[in-house]
Amino acid sequence: MSKFTLHTVETAPEKSKAILEGAKKQMGVVPSLYAAMAESPETLKAYTQLHQLFTATSFNAEELTVVWQTINVEHECHYCVPAHTGIAHSMKVDAALTEALRNQEAMPTEKLQALQDFTLAIVRQRGNVTPEQVDAFFAAGYTQQQVLEIILGLSQKVISNYVNHIAETPVDTMFKKFEWTKK
Repeated sequence: MSKFTLHTVETAPEKSKAILEGAKKQMGVVPSLYAAMAESPETLKAYTQLHQLFTATSFNAEELTVVWQTINVEHECHYCVPAHTGIAHSMKVDAALTEALRNQEAMPTEKLQALQDFTLAIVRQRGNVTPEQVDAFFAAGYTQQQVLEIILGLSQKVISNYVNHIAETPVDTMFKKFEWTKK
């Protein structure tokens, strides 16, 4: 068992309290991920800002979900896969898409498949994608801006996925029904 502290609003460092209070007000609880990150106010702030920035990109709800869940599944994140399943449901993303992502199945459209393939290439090749991979992404209708936006989403997911691995973050009650393990 991890020895990482899961902070509450009361136990968190002063610089983390406002973010935890905001999350509690918005979601009714402090998510375990935030509780674990609160030990480092800068990490918590970076994660929440990256999340806000990524959700403001040119990607629609399905595309955001493809990027997030592709990375979460590739990183085998026991916390983020269920959390982003719940988030996808709240964003009205088709459950068939979220299940395909969770189970590493083909995407329902060629364009979403190209997004998943390119996201995986960036993750697996640590950004060292080939010109052919970039060309295939562009041929699917995506842009240079969206290449950079995937990298933004990856930055967010590296923080959360790695924190969850190390802190052994428990899955929140609201996401328990979406628990996941790699097949």
